[in-house]
Amino acid sequence: MERVVLVTGANSGIGLALCERLLTQDSQVRLCLACRNMQRAQAARAALLASHAGARVDLLRLDVGCASSVISAAEEVKARYAQIDFLYLNAGIMPNPSVDIGAFFKGLFSRNVINMFATAEGILTQEDRLNSDGLQEVFATNLFGHFLLIRELEPLLCRPGHTSRVVWTSSSNARRSAFSIEDMEHRRGTEPYSSSKYASDMLSLVLNRHKNSQGLFSSVICPGLVMTNLTYGILPSFFWTLIMPVMWLIRIFTNTFTLTPYNGAEALHWLFLQTPESLDPRAKYHSLTSGLGTNYTQPRQMDIDDEMSEVFFSKLLQLEKAVRRKLSERNADDKAYQKYVYEIE
Repeated sequence: MERVVLVTGANSGIGLALCERLLTQDSQVRLCLACRNMQRAQAARAALLASHAGARVDLLRLDVGCASSVISAAEEVKARYAQIDFLYLNAGIMPNPSVDIGAFFKGLFSRNVINMFATAEGILTQEDRLNSDGLQEVFATNLFGHFLLIRELEPLLCRPGHTSRVVWTSSSNARRSAFSIEDMEHRRGTEPYSSSKYASDMLSLVLNRHKNSQGLFSSVICPGLVMTNLTYGILPSFFWTLIMPVMWLIRIFTNTFTLTPYNGAEALHWLFLQTPESLDPRAKYHSLTSGLGTNYTQPRQMDIDDEMSEVFFSKLLQLEKAVRRKLSERNADDKAYQKYVYEIE
């Protein structure tokens, strides 16, 4: 039986590199590229088919930052497929990143340079905003939209006698200090990206507690420092031109500088080959690259508070109900308006 793999954010970077690696590993896999920009999704599909003629690569319009888009896309998925074997939650945003240039250059010539590049701790902030659902955009895109997608696809993920996998692309920037259970959307902070990635770490752990018995297993990966559009947006292009030689030099001394999307997808690909029962639910699986360019995966324990993760899960379920109620009211208003327009015409 073919394995169905759905990848969010699959039209570029780590997501596209993962799709290429999966088709190389298993030409019979059925891929579904779930993307917001369909023009770029079509280009990604064409590139995959150019190197893997005959591969089954489907497209799905999905904006994980919009609840109505998630629900519509999930309905389409349920109409297409009988089951989902792997759900790679890779889409993410980091809007309006701001770097403390003084702290950056100070760190560049200090013993903390590797940690600074690997985690951006102390130098990177973002400006968030509300989306059309009234949620913080980073939280909605990086975390809640994916949570809602899992909830919508539970009939395909939790099937008797069937094992499914959910894999989150987290970050070394996921820090407990950036997350507050009283402000889980990070409305009052300046590090929404870090907060949302720590939230995904917590959610993965609690999903295993609640869903392993139903055949659903969740894992978290860290791609390392990868040069993608997300990364390039942090600093002006001339800065990257200046510091890229330094970064390649640093990679000789650290294994977290994966740098390329292919290398960053190492842990995602590695998990595709593992049995879920053999994995540690409390581990984050890191993509690593040696100074000589050898890729490998290594588990590292996450700093997760069990009680807080359960409270967080409960809050997400409450938020889900509120968002669904708001969507229902919005749909009712739209139908009433359409009826009114029809009657006056």
